[in-house]
Amino acid sequence: MPGFGISLEDLLRGYTLTENTYRCLFCGQEFSGGEIYPCEARLVDAPTAAALHMEQTHGSVFEALLAGGKKSTGLTEGQSQMLSFFYAGTPDQEIAARLGVNAATVRYQRFHLREKARQAKAFFALFTLLEEHAAHKDEPQIHAGATMVDERYMVTAEESQKIIDTFFSSLEPPRLISFPPKEKKKLVILRVIVKQFEAGRRYPEPEVNRILKGIYPEDHVTLRRYLIEYGFLERTPDCGEYWVHAPHMHQ
Repeated sequence: MPGFGISLEDLLRGYTLTENTYRCLFCGQEFSGGEIYPCEARLVDAPTAAALHMEQTHGSVFEALLAGGKKSTGLTEGQSQMLSFFYAGTPDQEIAARLGVNAATVRYQRFHLREKARQAKAFFALFTLLEEHAAHKDEPQIHAGATMVDERYMVTAEESQKIIDTFFSSLEPPRLISFPPKEKKKLVILRVIVKQFEAGRRYPEPEVNRILKGIYPEDHVTLRRYLIEYGFLERTPDCGEYWVHAPHMHQ
C-alpha cells in the first residue's frame, strides 16, 4: 500500500512519477517515459499505460485504496462498505434494504463520511504546515515507505550515530556486528543498509541476498524481512524482484 510520503496527487492517480518512470503505488509495476507499450492491439505511451494498468489490474484507484483496509484508510468495515455503495451510485433505499437498515441511517452515514473527509482535509493542512514550520529543526526522519510511524522515529542525530558506532564494525563497506531487538535501533540500522540499494533499480532476489549477506552473513534473511516490514524495500508478489520504496527521505 502507498506509504507515508506519497502526495495526494499521486494517490488520486494511483502511480508516482520519478525520474521519468511511472510506478504503480499498489504493485510496483513500472512504465518508463519515452517507451511505447502494447495494450489491447494498440500502442500507448508510458502515462497512458500506467493509467490503463490501474484500470485493468486494480479496477480503479478507489477500489485499490479501499482494499487496503482500516490500517490504510482508518475506515471501519461498515464505512468501507458504505463508501463502495456510494461510489457505485446505489440508491439509498437499495443500500438500506441490502444492509438491513432504514434510509435515514444511510443518509446519516453519508453525512458522517463527508464530515470525516472535511476533518481529514483540515488535519492534512495542519500537518503540512507543521512540517513546513519544523523543516529547519531536528525532526525525525520518516522515509517515504514508512508503515509504522510512532515513537521509534524519535531519535536524534547523536543517538543515531551512537547506534551506528555500536552495531557496525565498518561503514565502507557496511559490516553489521549484530541486529538488535529494540525497534528504534533496528530503524537506524536499516537506514544505513538501504543506502546500499540504488533508487529506481529493480533487484532480483539473489542479488538482494548477496548484498545483505555481505553486510550480515549471520542472518541476511532477517535483514531482508525487516527492510520489507518497515517499508524501505518493496517486492513483487512472487518475491522475484525488490526495489527501494522511494528515492528520498521526508524530514
